[in-house]
Amino acid sequence: MFDYIQSLRTAIDRHARYVRTRREIEALPAEFAVEDLGIYPGDADRIAREAVYGRAA
Repeated sequence: MFDYIQSLRTAIDRHARYVRTRREIEALPAEFAVEDLGIYPGDADRIAREAVYGRAA
C-alpha cells in the first residue's frame, strides 16, 4: 500500500511540474523565446513533457 501511495505522490508531483513548466514557457515573450532561447512557445507542451518525464522512446 505504501508503494502505491508513493507512486501516486510521484505522479502528482511530476504532473504539477509539467503544468508549471508548460505555463512558464507559454508565457515567455515570443521574441525572447525564439531569439534568445531558440525555442518556439508553441512547442511548450513537448518541451515541458521532455523536461519532466524525459524523452519519448
